[in-house]
Amino acid sequence: MAAFLATRKAQYLLVELALPARPPANLGVLLFDPSTGRLECKLRPDLEALADPEDAEVVCELAEDLAAKIRHMGGRRFLEYLEDSLSNVLRISERRSVEMRNFDWTLQRLYDEQVRGVVREPAKIIPFVTHLPRYSLRAAASRFGEDMEVEPEDWVEAPANLRLTRDMYVVHVTGRSMEPAIPDGSLAVFRYQPAGSRQGKFVLVWRRGASQSGGEFTIKVYHSRKEVSEDGWRHTGIQLKPVNPEFEPLEVDQAAEYRVLGEFVQVLAPAEG
Repeated sequence: MAAFLATRKAQYLLVELALPARPPANLGVLLFDPSTGRLECKLRPDLEALADPEDAEVVCELAEDLAAKIRHMGGRRFLEYLEDSLSNVLRISERRSVEMRNFDWTLQRLYDEQVRGVVREPAKIIPFVTHLPRYSLRAAASRFGEDMEVEPEDWVEAPANLRLTRDMYVVHVTGRSMEPAIPDGSLAVFRYQPAGSRQGKFVLVWRRGASQSGGEFTIKVYHSRKEVSEDGWRHTGIQLKPVNPEFEPLEVDQAAEYRVLGEFVQVLAPAEG
């Protein structure tokens, strides 16, 4: 589960392609966390547009090659290797300092500012490959709780390192009960039908009829209470626990109408920046 980390210093570098007879173009961003040694690279998805046909195949294999070498060598060692060995065709900038709260947020923000801002092209939407659908909470309840066809409000670009599936979706989170893990105002990814037990997992719950508007939505840690008897175990109730100690747990009557609409996967972006 993705954790919301305190602000710390990180380093980023721009990756540039300079092919003969073509103007230099920003390919992407490398983000390095010195405290953990983590290194990730986010490159443009349309790499073939930057090269002639004879070079396009090599350019398109670049993202996979970089990721494989990072896994093999480790982030710190591979970054030093890049700084010592890149050619005039494939270049990286000097290391630049950046404040980082969350690695994936920061990588996406730098990519948007440093690469997409230069290219000035909207990202191509490929559903469940590059983007996930964003629903309002009530639409999510209809789509995943009542099995109704609901159109997404928008499509949100997902981090390159997140493997997407068709049961994933994004909602806008309001409220502080799950801070610091899920900040108020975040865009968060949920999976509708996760495998395994829900015990101890962050879940999005719809309590039907809990308010005058017809329902209440909450994200909490799922805790199922069981009682052991001679005949085995018996389910006795559900407690939905907040992460923020300022909030109280919610007791869910087994007879009450409620639905788990999804299990939390990770935060995509904060409300601002």
